[in-house]
Amino acid sequence: MPRKPTTTTKARIVEAAFATVREVGYGGASARTIAARGGFNQALIFYHFGGTDEALLAALDRSTEERLARYRECMNGVQALPAMVEAARTLFKEDFDSGHVKLLAELVAAGASDPELGKQVALRVAPSLAFSQETFERVMVGSPLAMLIESKDAAYALAALYLGMELLANLQGSLDASDALFAAAGRVAALLSLVMPAVGEKP
Repeated sequence: MPRKPTTTTKARIVEAAFATVREVGYGGASARTIAARGGFNQALIFYHFGGTDEALLAALDRSTEERLARYRECMNGVQALPAMVEAARTLFKEDFDSGHVKLLAELVAAGASDPELGKQVALRVAPSLAFSQETFERVMVGSPLAMLIESKDAAYALAALYLGMELLANLQGSLDASDALFAAAGRVAALLSLVMPAVGEKP
């Protein structure tokens, strides 16, 4: 009896797609290159995903799901702005080291010239926007910032800043500039925390 395809095959394709983009970028991530990287027939990419872009989006789905789980773990219990900045610094470095930044940056860049791909990438950025809004609302509750800025707008600005930092860090191949920015943000957060109640306290 012929062996039925399993999710393991799809997982291998996703892993190979992720590794290929990390190593050679979107431009070099052809079906042939991904298949060679993973040691399988390139026809399997089309069988399981329909095309190369779909396989790359599946890799982004997996990476985003894993990173969001880590974001929630790291931000759980954070109740003050300085702690939130420090947690964000840790997460940013993890994103960079894991290759998530590279994958996202490559697909964002590719989506700029391919409207359909761009639309699909934007859909996958949406959960991160929602998480940013949720975190802002929780940490900033009762603060002057929360009264001045809508949480949705703040989440958009924070996500745009974070994504821009990711793109630049990926381009420069270094975290030096982002480290300096996080250090400055930490100093500002320490000052703001003097006039902001901790979560759970009455303003």
